[in-house]
Amino acid sequence: MVTLSDTSKKAVLVALLLLAGMLTLAPLGFAAEGAAEGEAESVAQTSATTGSGLRALGLGLGAGIAIAGAGIATSKAQAAVGAGGTGAITEKPELFGNVLILFAIPETIVVFGFVIAIMLVLAI
Repeated sequence: MVTLSDTSKKAVLVALLLLAGMLTLAPLGFAAEGAAEGEAESVAQTSATTGSGLRALGLGLGAGIAIAGAGIATSKAQAAVGAGGTGAITEKPELFGNVLILFAIPETIVVFGFVIAIMLVLAI
């Protein structure tokens, strides 16, 4: 496993925060640019465009978090089940079927995360 030093962790955190800030503020810049080109646009249309852009950004980030969270949770669960299952099968080979079922159960977490992500992306 790769371990990061404290300065590396801080650098990664700062980079992620800057990325999140840029992604959050980008729709505002595009909305302002569009309003400057067509002065006839009303303020209501500009705010609606900004709101829909932020909504799409939120839904996209939510879908990514759903998949990432589900994948991380599944990997941790399967690592624990796999380690314990390997030891159990070594001592009692007849437990293979039970361990296989227990190893497959955490996969449902990823399926649920994937379904939630699809629902969020289709809402955009």
